Formats: sequence, C-alpha cells, structure tokens
Amino acid sequence: MGWFTAPDYWLSRLVFQRALAGVYLFAFLTAARQFRALIGERGMLPVPRFVELIPFGRAPSVFQLHYTDRFFAACSWTGCAVSVALAAGLDSQLPLWGGMLLWLVPWALYLSIVNVGQTWYAFGWESLLLEVGFLAVFLGNDEVAPPVVVLFLLRWILFRVEFGAGLIKLRGDACWRKLTCLDFHHETQPMPGPLSWFFHHLPRPLHRVEVAANHVTQLVVPVLLFTPQPIASAAASLMIVTQLWLVLSGNFSWLNWITIVLALSALRLPHTPPSVSGPPAWYEALVLAVAAVLLWLSRRPALNMISRRQIMNRSFDPLHLVNTYGAFGTVGRIRHEVVVEGTTDTVPRAESDWREYEFRGKPGDPRHWPRQFAPYHLRLDWMMWFAALSPGYADPWFGALVERLLENDRDTLRLLRHSPFPPGEPPRFVRARLFRYRYTTWRELRETGACWERTFVREYLPPTRLADRAQRP
Repeated sequence: MGWFTAPDYWLSRLVFQRALAGVYLFAFLTAARQFRALIGERGMLPVPRFVELIPFGRAPSVFQLHYTDRFFAACSWTGCAVSVALAAGLDSQLPLWGGMLLWLVPWALYLSIVNVGQTWYAFGWESLLLEVGFLAVFLGNDEVAPPVVVLFLLRWILFRVEFGAGLIKLRGDACWRKLTCLDFHHETQPMPGPLSWFFHHLPRPLHRVEVAANHVTQLVVPVLLFTPQPIASAAASLMIVTQLWLVLSGNFSWLNWITIVLALSALRLPHTPPSVSGPPAWYEALVLAVAAVLLWLSRRPALNMISRRQIMNRSFDPLHLVNTYGAFGTVGRIRHEVVVEGTTDTVPRAESDWREYEFRGKPGDPRHWPRQFAPYHLRLDWMMWFAALSPGYADPWFGALVERLLENDRDTLRLLRHSPFPPGEPPRFVRARLFRYRYTTWRELRETGACWERTFVREYLPPTRLADRAQRP
C-alpha cells in the first residue's frame, strides 16, 4: 500500500466510524427534542433574531439562509437518519466519493446547528464533535485502507484534548496540585450521576490517587500516542479506561464518549485486512491538502496550549476545524442550585402555596436520586448550573424561561421532569431562590432516604408575573 495508507488499522477505522456515528445520533437527537424551547421561533434565544445580527461569515449555517421550526426539525431528524445509516455501514456500500459525501452530511448539518445555537451550544464537546467529524470525511471506506495522515491527525486531536485539560488543571485551581480537587468535584460537578454520591464518599486517600492518576493520564500518557505499537495502543487503552471511570462518576454529555471514540482510532486491533487496490490519485491529493490546512490551523491551538494564559474550549475558525479544549480548571467547593417555584395565589407571600418545578437532571428534590443521561445532553439543566454560579450566565435567557413558565408553554415544560401546574392552569407568579446543596452522609441517607441536604441562601428572582415582564419581540 505504500506510505499513504495503514492497512493494520482497517478494523480500528471501522470501529471508530461506527462509534462516531453513534455520538452523532445522540447529538442530533438532543437537538431535535429540545430546540423549540431553546432556539426555536418562540424559543428563549430565537434563531431568527440571532441571524439578523450575526453575518454568515461569522457563523456559517444553512439556517442563515432559511429558518422555520419545521425546517430545523427536518434537518435534525435527517441528521439522526444519516447517523443511523452510517452506524449500519452504508458508507461502505457506496463508492469512495459517495461515502465521503455521506460523512459530510452530518458534519454540515451539525455545524449549522452549533453556529446558531448560541449559549446553549457553547460547550467544548460541540466543537470536538465537529473537528472529529470533519476528519472522518477523509478516513475512507472499504475501497481504501485508512490514510496514515488522517490517523495521525486524530491522535493529534486526542493529544490536545487530554494534554490541554491536564495543563489547564495544573495552571488553574491549586487543589489539582494539592491532589484535593476530588474532595469536592463529585459533589459540585454540573450534573451528578447515579453513582456520584458514592464516588464522593470514597476515602480521601483514594481521591488523592484519583487526582494523581488523572495527571499521569493527561500529562504523560498522551505523549505515548506518538510512539510505536504496542505502546500507542496501551496509551489509548489507558485513556479509554480513565474515560469510562468518568462516565460512571457523572453526566458529561458526550465529552467522555467522543474521547473514547478518538482513542479507538489509535488502537491497532488484531485482524486480517482485506486486499484492496491503492487509493486513487484524487483521494491522495485531497487528503494531503486537507491535512496541510489543518496542520496550519493547528498553530493557534498549539500556542494557546503552551501559553501561561491558556484558555479552554475556544474555536479559532467559524467552521470549528481546529479548536482548543480543557475542563475544570477551577473546581467549586460549594454547590448552589437555583430552585424555581410558582404559585396561583393572587398576592404572592412567603406563606403562599409555592410549588417547585423539577428538572430532569439537575438536583432539586433532595430525595430524588440522580439518573444517568449522558451521552444525551440536557442543555437547560447544564445552563441552570451556570446560572447558580453567577446570574451573569443567566442574563440572556432566564427571563424568557420565567415568561414561558408563566404561560405554561408546552415546549418548555417538556424540558422538565415535572411541572406542578396542569395544562390550562398556569401559575400567577414565578420566583427563583438560591439554595446550598450538599451530599448527605451515610447515616443521613439511611435515616431520611435523601441524597441531598439543602439550605436556603437568598432570593434569586423575586415573585414575577407576566405583566412584570417586557413584551417578547
């Protein structure tokens, strides 16, 4: 096959592609089920209003050219269908150019969604999926062996994801250097999972081991990705084990899963590759040209990674081709939660019948045990975590959320686990209060059955009615 392809990674490519299609499916499913309340025509941050202000060059998207809720839904469900087709191996049944075009479809559709998604799509794993998805276009199908340069670029992404995250921790919160961050992280992370309570109550010496192992996995192991086999496979396998540990300990959308998918591409899985002819000249030229562009664009993320002023989760181009990553440079010591309540009383008082809205993933009722949602992404729940950190994070959308709760908006209520007000009987007033949450102890759990204990901190939003809100555009 020559220097251009690596037949030994035939099975690795197959596993990588099928797993990536699965991640795409969750991304499009999340968009299809949540967009109306978040960015729809009557959403909290409507796309039509956004595209009026932001030119196409800054946010390339098919929705810059045309937007209706029906069209957005069609694009999202098309993305789901194409993802299923890719997971089933349809790209392998097409000619090489057809398989590449099929992989280009979910990338272009998801880019269009992310570029109009505003704060709801400002997460690092959105850009990571787009960067990985773009490279998948050029990985080939059953007509050719995997190109060496694309396999290298996938490892380059994995290196930046892990090494960048490791550096941001060392440069950020002192608890990472003191090996104490996991004394708090499992309790204060954005969305705990069903096992997070147990992870938090692990012995503190084990937490020290966890942090130290994290530093090794993120600062030492990534370098080994560029060493000969089987060392590179061992390094990738260790990363996969670490990511699965994180999957068990919390709900981080598809961040862990896309990292696992990347690591799969670095494994040399035992198999006998089929005999195929050499790649066509046009394919070689296209792959090498794309690789040259991506390596050139990598200079800014690379410089950011080694900078003392390193920033996390930033895209350096509107197509999200090469990005910088990182997570939890700072770890909170105290968990605050915004609790939203409504009442039908005509005059809101402290003793009124205030009923609490329950979210699907974020803590609310102290007796409600967290569920596992990842890789599905509960976007409103994640932003509620940010809102509790600072009201500034909530400024663009929290008022609109309150308006829609006062209207008993069907699409908004679908994002919640429970609304205390039946259809046709909306609340007269909605308020929000800030509480401090902490995990209960083993004894408290046995006595009360509650995994959380919460304490009132302050008022977050005073009782508000529709007449108090500005009219929507």
